[in-house]
Amino acid sequence: MPVPAPPVTDERSALRTYLLQQQDAFRAVVFGLDHEALGRRHAPSELCLGGLLKHVTAAQRGWLRDALAAPELAPPVPEAESAYGSDFVWGPSDDPADALAAYEEVCADVLEAVERLPLDTPVPVPDVPWFPKDVAHWSVRWVWFHLIEELARHAGHADLIRESIDGATMYELIAGYEGWPETPWLKPWRPAA
Repeated sequence: MPVPAPPVTDERSALRTYLLQQQDAFRAVVFGLDHEALGRRHAPSELCLGGLLKHVTAAQRGWLRDALAAPELAPPVPEAESAYGSDFVWGPSDDPADALAAYEEVCADVLEAVERLPLDTPVPVPDVPWFPKDVAHWSVRWVWFHLIEELARHAGHADLIRESIDGATMYELIAGYEGWPETPWLKPWRPAA
């Protein structure tokens, strides 16, 4: 996907295009990294790329679940509640290929749902401490905008972490990930020999 989002024709194409753009940011930022690099933290933050990848996968899965259940409240997922916060952790048993496969699956599912779910369907606000108590529901539209915001926020974190790992920046990572030709002013990122 080009770095700037391509032109959009309506609200639904805008939602899909900007979600895809932010999803692509994570594909690029983890491009070429192994298990150790995905778990590397840089002070003062505890964030790592593997943990961020797991978090945006879980966030998309949770919001998709809510949108698909609307206008009903999605049933609670006890294992998700007990694992809250662990999605930011990249552990010794985490596998890069498995994490990327889970990410790809939920990204595709979100984009498919953007194409078909009615945007005005009310999505009940779950009863968790950080959600407002004076709002009964959001809309499916709001959910997609929120996912754009969530992905963009964490893509910014990921950019900084990736640059601190090997100096790679987003343009050269996208160029490497997408196989762009080298130019006098842009060299696609490649793993060190």
